[in-house]
Amino acid sequence: MGNTKNAYELLQQRGFIEQCTHEEQLRDLMDKEQVTFYIGYDPTADSLTAGHFMTLMALSHMQKAGHKPIVLMGGGTGMVGDPTDRTEMRRVMSVEELSHNVACFKKQLSRFITFGEGSNDAVMVNNADWLCALSYLPFIREYAVHFSVNRMLAAETYKSRIDIGLTFFEMNYMIMQAYDFLHLFREKNCRLQIGGSEQWSNIIAGVELIRKTEAASAYGFTMTILTTADGSKMGKTAGNAVWLDAAKTSPYEFYQYWRNTDDSTVLRNLKLLTFLSVEEIDAMQCGDSAGINRSKEILAYEVTKTVHGKEEADKAMETSRSLFAGAGSGATDAMPFTEITASELSGGINIVMLLEKAALIESRSDARRLIQQGGITAGGKKITDFEHKINESDFNGGELIIQKGKKIFHRIIIRQKPNR
Repeated sequence: MGNTKNAYELLQQRGFIEQCTHEEQLRDLMDKEQVTFYIGYDPTADSLTAGHFMTLMALSHMQKAGHKPIVLMGGGTGMVGDPTDRTEMRRVMSVEELSHNVACFKKQLSRFITFGEGSNDAVMVNNADWLCALSYLPFIREYAVHFSVNRMLAAETYKSRIDIGLTFFEMNYMIMQAYDFLHLFREKNCRLQIGGSEQWSNIIAGVELIRKTEAASAYGFTMTILTTADGSKMGKTAGNAVWLDAAKTSPYEFYQYWRNTDDSTVLRNLKLLTFLSVEEIDAMQCGDSAGINRSKEILAYEVTKTVHGKEEADKAMETSRSLFAGAGSGATDAMPFTEITASELSGGINIVMLLEKAALIESRSDARRLIQQGGITAGGKKITDFEHKINESDFNGGELIIQKGKKIFHRIIIRQKPNR
């Protein structure tokens, strides 16, 4: 294809690839021709998360190398829900909810890949368009015969759910996803499916279905799941979602999340989540705390710039630098905030109630623990009393900065009366 580096080798060098069905054959194929490939997302929320970020970067690298992405929205499979990594059945969503979420996803995806009519421009498809049109008996007669229930139950997708209950409804998911791959192979010459490592069993099912029904070769590879420092999965179902939608996670909060990444993951994340060259990343000086902190700042800036644009990344970096240099003073425009009315401040508002209103605590006992440990500062003053009241006199220019621990800053703003 004339590329300076094979796309598969590039992804492998940057640490994306975990498993591949036919590594040598796929590498050769990607050297010789443009490969149409797909990745699927079940639109079960109205925003992608940081947990999806790595797959979005993989899409971008593949397209830049000349290959053609198909982004499959699971409007059909989303009605069933993937049981992988779940302890209970997913909530069944309406067609209207799924359609709204698909539109939100495409807007976010457009920051990473180009959609259009060009030879390697991305296309978006919705599997509801073909799955909802299938007739049940002809479908299971023609395709379900290729699936062994014993093998399906041995797959991690289902095995973890056996003891607590697995519905026949959910058992359909693997067959439906395999059929997606077959449909795209037939209609768009799609030869490759990629996904997170939890999708390995589903991807293999699609590769095998194409082999059995079409006597043709297809391929699949999975990527390592992006995890937090403690090894837990990063995503909306894990209770620690960092959203790509600025209305759900502000650009400043997004920046701070990556700025506070664990020391042990910063170089890995730079390779996976930025477009900086591997050589440039390997040359970074991370042997001391100053070097690590500089690398974290680069990571946070580059990731925020990719998702929210340069202007928001600049604001977030400026706010972060000024806050940590001045213990809460300086630029605050990008900082998350909570509004409060002057009437709420009349007579003072209890600090615990204020923390609760700003969603800085999980419970009142959490607030008491933080205050007892000296973890709450308001307007630069350490709070030591659970009954402490915040008054309008504590505000400077109509705002008060609350600091939780060492790294979390939040503005409380007195809401101005609307002009009549």
